[in-house]
Amino acid sequence: MDLIDVIRAKRVHLDRLANQSGAAGEAWAVAEVDSWSPRPKRAELALLLKELADTGINIRGSSFDAIATSTAVDWKCAESVRAALPTMVFIEIKTSNQARVKPGFQGFFFALTESEISAADQLGSRHMVALFNRQTGEVQLTNIPDILARSRSLTWQVSVQL
Repeated sequence: MDLIDVIRAKRVHLDRLANQSGAAGEAWAVAEVDSWSPRPKRAELALLLKELADTGINIRGSSFDAIATSTAVDWKCAESVRAALPTMVFIEIKTSNQARVKPGFQGFFFALTESEISAADQLGSRHMVALFNRQTGEVQLTNIPDILARSRSLTWQVSVQL
């Protein structure tokens, strides 16, 4: 293997690792869409999850990355959050940075967590999945049932923490 081959191999490896940097892809995607806000953090996220729980929706903060709202929300004010809840759309963002992903996201391999699936089930039409191809700029807004319906393969796994 000559030096050029080593550099090419490193580039492929770095592209793959860059695709695994979900937080960077999520921040990029949120910045691309004006009506989206990043998922609130700390006390503001706790307030949002409490207000959702009061309506019978119990989801984890990790089950979405952004929220689309039609009005401004003061994430520190329970009344503001409560008033905006019916119009909020919770968005899970999946980004691709790989050349092998074709138009329409054919060949895009990604995971859906149990908490994302549960949130989609509880929120129904108020939960969306945004697919972003960072190489081409293609965006597709879809949902988990549609993703599962068009999947060419499903591989189930169990994640553990020791």
